[in-house]
Amino acid sequence: MNANPRRSLTVSCRCGTVVFEAIGTPILSVACHCESCQEAGRRIEQLADAPPVLDADGGTAFVLYRKDRIRCVGGGERLEAHRLKPESKTRRMVATCCNSAMFLEFTKGHWLSVYRDRLPEGAPPLQMRVMTADRRKGVELPDDIPNYATHSGKFMWRLLSAWVAMGFRVPKVQGVPA
Repeated sequence: MNANPRRSLTVSCRCGTVVFEAIGTPILSVACHCESCQEAGRRIEQLADAPPVLDADGGTAFVLYRKDRIRCVGGGERLEAHRLKPESKTRRMVATCCNSAMFLEFTKGHWLSVYRDRLPEGAPPLQMRVMTADRRKGVELPDDIPNYATHSGKFMWRLLSAWVAMGFRVPKVQGVPA
């Protein structure tokens, strides 16, 4: 992505109560088709008046940011963690004001996967689909971007490169409950 490294994007829930600021170029923009993202998407979509999480093909579109380049600037107290299992290190944060899925966080990781629909128009385009081996039966994916059965080497390289640039830190996201 050749975006301006100082570019700032506003990330917000559907009603505008929960707001994040993301600064700089994202790590990557992907659609994940893993079973966990599909199950979590179905659960979140069942919340009252929740906006869609899953794409028509069953994938979940994310824009990945370094945790040190994103912060909650309003409404953080309205975020609620959703986990597939109580002991899971992965949490999906939902804005309780309008049940908008905001982001997925691997709590031990250095990045935040922001639900792409939470970004404004003009958000970074998808660069790849991952975990496509888990896609729903009968779904044929277009070849407009690379489709990887698992996490690709490029995906892992981009995450590792971001972590190196961060000095191998794993910061907390500012303004988000632990």
